[in-house]
Amino acid sequence: MKNNHGFTLIELMIVVAIIGILAAIAIPSYQGYILKTQVNRAVSELAVYKTAFEERLASGANVSNSDIGYNPSNLTTGNTATDITLLDADGSGHLEVTMGDKAHPFLADVILRFERTAAGVWGCMVDSSAASNWKASYMPPGCS
Repeated sequence: MKNNHGFTLIELMIVVAIIGILAAIAIPSYQGYILKTQVNRAVSELAVYKTAFEERLASGANVSNSDIGYNPSNLTTGNTATDITLLDADGSGHLEVTMGDKAHPFLADVILRFERTAAGVWGCMVDSSAASNWKASYMPPGCS
C-alpha cells in the first residue's frame, strides 16, 4: 500500500501558475482603481470650496485661501500661501489645484479646476497634458 503525503511538484507548479495569472490581471486593475480614487478625492475636496467662494462673492468680499478656509490636501501641491482662487471683475473665476506630493506618480502635475462663469455656472476641468500615463478612465464624473 502506497502512502500519499502532500502535493506533487506538477500540482504545485499549476497552483503557482494560476496565482501568477490572477496577479497579472488583478494588479493593473487595482492600480487603475487607486488612481481613479485619488483623482475623485482631490476633485471632491476642491468642490467643497465652491460654496465658500459663492458666499464671499455674494457678500462682495475677497476670495482668497484664508477667506474660504482652504486646507491643502496631501494629494496636491497646494499650500496656504499660494491662492487656489481667482476672481475676475465680471464674477467669473476658478478654483485650481495641481496633483502631486502624496498622489500616485502617474498623476503628478495633473491640474484640477472648477471654473465659474459670470452667470454663476460651475464646470469641472481636468488638464492631464502633463501626465504621460493618464487614461480616460481616471476622469471624474462631470469633468472634461
